[in-house]
Amino acid sequence: MNEIKQNTKPIKTLDDLAKFADYSLMNTLNKNPESKDDGVDYQPRQVFSGHYVPVKPTPIRNPEYITHSKELFNELGFDDSLALNKDFISMFSGDISKVPEPLSKVGWACGYALSIYGNEYYQQCPFQTGNGYGDGRAVSILEAVINGKRWEMQLKGGGKTPYCRGADGRAVLRSSVREFLAQEHMYSLGVSTSRSLSLYTSMTELVQRPWFSKGSYSKDPDRMIEETVAITTRVAPSFLRVGQVELFARRARKNEHSKAKEELEKIVLHLIEREYKDVIDKNLTLEEKAVLLAEQFRKRLTKLVSNWIRIGYCQGNFNSDNCAAGGFTLDYGPFGFIEGFDPYYQPWSSSGDHFSFLNQPQAAEQNFHVFYSALRVLISSNKKCLEELDKIRNDFSKVMQEEMQNMWTSKLGLSTFDEELLNELLVLMTESTVDYTMFFRELSNIPSDISSLKKCFYNPVLNEKLKKRWNLWFDKWKLLIKDSNFDELSIQMKLINPKYTLREWFLVPAYEQAQIGEYTLIKELQEVMTNPYSEQSLEVENKFYKLKPLEFFDLAGISHVSCSS
Repeated sequence: MNEIKQNTKPIKTLDDLAKFADYSLMNTLNKNPESKDDGVDYQPRQVFSGHYVPVKPTPIRNPEYITHSKELFNELGFDDSLALNKDFISMFSGDISKVPEPLSKVGWACGYALSIYGNEYYQQCPFQTGNGYGDGRAVSILEAVINGKRWEMQLKGGGKTPYCRGADGRAVLRSSVREFLAQEHMYSLGVSTSRSLSLYTSMTELVQRPWFSKGSYSKDPDRMIEETVAITTRVAPSFLRVGQVELFARRARKNEHSKAKEELEKIVLHLIEREYKDVIDKNLTLEEKAVLLAEQFRKRLTKLVSNWIRIGYCQGNFNSDNCAAGGFTLDYGPFGFIEGFDPYYQPWSSSGDHFSFLNQPQAAEQNFHVFYSALRVLISSNKKCLEELDKIRNDFSKVMQEEMQNMWTSKLGLSTFDEELLNELLVLMTESTVDYTMFFRELSNIPSDISSLKKCFYNPVLNEKLKKRWNLWFDKWKLLIKDSNFDELSIQMKLINPKYTLREWFLVPAYEQAQIGEYTLIKELQEVMTNPYSEQSLEVENKFYKLKPLEFFDLAGISHVSCSS
């Protein structure tokens, strides 16, 4: 794979961009033998073998620009004017039929397997075999090597694929706004994530989706509504998932076809090349590489999840197919940022406690187990490597615990972890309904007494017993930091504890206004949420640094969402 292309001039046209194209996945992995070269492959079908299916995306009709990521454009060397370039808009709203060579006029979609909390599932596949589950509306259209980095660009809502399971292949404006802003925000929070490139909507195309009635408290959508379609382009070094490696391991384990083991080997080596080649020596044996891959993925995954909890993020639906094998946040569906602290906070109305806020480390371990099991199929004949792999698996919870302890230590501004202090705090925050983000941000000011933290309480009137426990906790905390330089500690803690997070009740008016062609609030949120640690203007603080209004509690579409998008 070519990794030497550099851009020294701003990329202003598709012709400029075309110079950096390098389609490693399509050039090195197996194409499904039953696929069509023209990519017109839109009916649900079983894909028995191959790593990808060529798919021609379906353009949205009459595309209109909403916004783009200025930071990512700058990182890629894209001129800001490119986002409004007619040819660029066509390409990134789904029409790649006229792109200049060597840009491909066909994209690709991939299959993957599904495990929920470590348990294999087949019933989500329309054929009950696992051969029809995968990218149902996400179509990758470009791989490019720019300034020594490989980027894959994928259209979310790019139309039907063989994995669409009878759906329309579209993403709606509501979910596209959420994903675009969430990726921008997470990157600015310092959390590993896929990135947002651009957001375009259709001025005329509508689809039907289940959603909640206005003012409903229902846990499940209770009506069908018409929504505008959109395409957001997400960008990452690759979109390889744990579920993808899992799919090929299942096939190899069952010996489903003659090339099953070979396809597993290929996908693992491709994953290493795309995501881990800087830390895994290419001269090692396949088995040795697989062991190091497991170790490196464990390192990234545990760090990722501890960061999620640091900034108050809950993935909501952390299955194996929503877990990036590169160890970053992927698939912003039923995600949410915690407000009133609840260890069992879960933004997705259709899920249970297993994916709730403080259960995310356990969910990560289950996804790691799926990944480990897939690698075990690959190296089953090497006893030494198997023992090393087993140890990496068995030590997951220990490594996860260390990451969590380090995170809590820094979040509280301590020099060493204090389990008793943390547990007391979490109980108090739960019993008092304290806003998670605001509490840790206000604590970062190193207040002289507990009274200045009352602004973080949804019910500031505490009974005497609870008030006494809070004062005792605060005194213990102050005793532990007494030898610190408070000014320096405050600065340090404010780099750990953000001031602003992307609360759902900020997003709702933004995407509702977008439905009528008003994008001002989207751009305002983009500006605020890409500076989450900064002390911004008083106007911004009054608007975006405050408690969730009580009337929004338990309200459908704000306190909880469905997976519909």
